[in-house]
Formats: sequence, C-alpha cells, structure tokens
Amino acid sequence: MTNKALETCYDFPFFLREELDEIFRAHEKVSFQKGDSILDEGKTSNEYYILEKGLARSYVNDFNGNEVTTHFFADNEIIIEVLSIFQRIPSQENIVCITDCECWKMDYETFQELFHKIPNLREWGRSWMSKELFDYKQRSVEMFTLSATKRYLNLLEQKSKVIQFAPLKQVASYLGVTDTSLSRIRKELVSHPKRK
Repeated sequence: MTNKALETCYDFPFFLREELDEIFRAHEKVSFQKGDSILDEGKTSNEYYILEKGLARSYVNDFNGNEVTTHFFADNEIIIEVLSIFQRIPSQENIVCITDCECWKMDYETFQELFHKIPNLREWGRSWMSKELFDYKQRSVEMFTLSATKRYLNLLEQKSKVIQFAPLKQVASYLGVTDTSLSRIRKELVSHPKRK
C-alpha cells in the first residue's frame, strides 16, 4: 500500500520497504467534517492522525476564556497532542477541523506494539520529535524577534492553506496579534506588496 501522505510523514532513510508496509497497514482511513472535534480538552488522546487532505487547528482557552490557536495542521502533517498521548494525561488542547479532513489514524496501542517491534520506527520517532522540538523553539523565538508582518508572511509561505481557509480571528491569535492589527497588515501588504 502506498499513499503520498503516509510516504511523506514516514520519510526516513533507514526504513525497509516491508517495515513501511506494516506501518502503513496499521493505519485506518477516517473522515471528519468541517467543525468536527478530533480531541477535546480534558480527554486523553488515544490516537494520532496523518492528515491526507484538509486543515485542522489546535487551541487552548486562556485565563479569560478566549480561544488561542496553538497550531495549524495541513496536508501530509501529523495531527497529534504529544503530551496527552505519550504521557497518558488529559489534554489541555482542543483539536478541531477547519475544513473537511481525510486522515489516516493510528491508535496508541498499535503504535506502541510497532514501536517495540520495529527499531527503525523508534529512530524515526526520535528524528520526528527532534524536528518538532526545533520548530517549536523556532516559533517561540520568532514571536519575540520578528515583526507581526514578517510572522504573517512566513505563515503565508509555509502554510498558505491557513490564510485561505482559517478565520481571521484564529490566524490572529496564532500570530499573537489582534484581529484589527492583522486586518491592517493584510491591507498594507495589498497596498504595498514590496514593503515587507
């Protein structure tokens, strides 16, 4: 079985073809509709998903009860709440579909079984986690070192689907700006496309 989303996510040079085939077979195809919840705050995550097509987001509720977007998941990315699934604790985040989503699901028990059976899956996991940690650190630093306009342009370049489908309020909270500021940034970029 070959699938672009699975091939992309499990792109690791040491996998043998038979190992990949076994990993791929362990996934189940599932569909979600726009607005569907993949994970609710307070629930413990028991699976992760490879997003074949669509857009989803994770968010937390701040101390005032406002939704703050923590991440956007686009095509060929893994939808996961790492703390909840691996620490076996209730999630502080919610994960919701912004559009209809086609996914491949791997449940926690199956992953654990394969993780202990296939050494290369453990190596892939370490590699994936290192990259996620790097990306998380990079985003944390950029929130303080880059202008809101530059952060918006980076998001546009890296995940244009977010700008296309996510509501302004969700994008603004992810970038750490107000809706009004983001509207102004968008207008300025349209009026002066060369000014970055």
